[in-house]
Amino acid sequence: MTGEEQARGLVQALEDAKATDVKVYDVRGKSGFTDFFVVATGAAAPHLKALARALPKAHRVSGDPESGWIVADYFDVVVHVFSAEARAYYALEKLWQDEEPEPTPTN
Repeated sequence: MTGEEQARGLVQALEDAKATDVKVYDVRGKSGFTDFFVVATGAAAPHLKALARALPKAHRVSGDPESGWIVADYFDVVVHVFSAEARAYYALEKLWQDEEPEPTPTN
């Protein structure tokens, strides 16, 4: 499975679990540790926990639903699941402000 296919599968899992504002950034050649970033928002800590459970087993998972940020590392894809407040505060997408997000199944 390619990183792109894996990213699309992870997006689908997040969208099936009702994540909002799901974006995929192709950072091949721009990041030294992954090819794609997936960023998604959950409604509250219980929803973040459900979103993390909806994802397939990752190499490493860090963060806590109560903190508002969970990161799952799949090597070629890194998934960031945020509360709305944490996503606005950390503004990771500004790192790739020159990049357009990749189309996802629903956008």
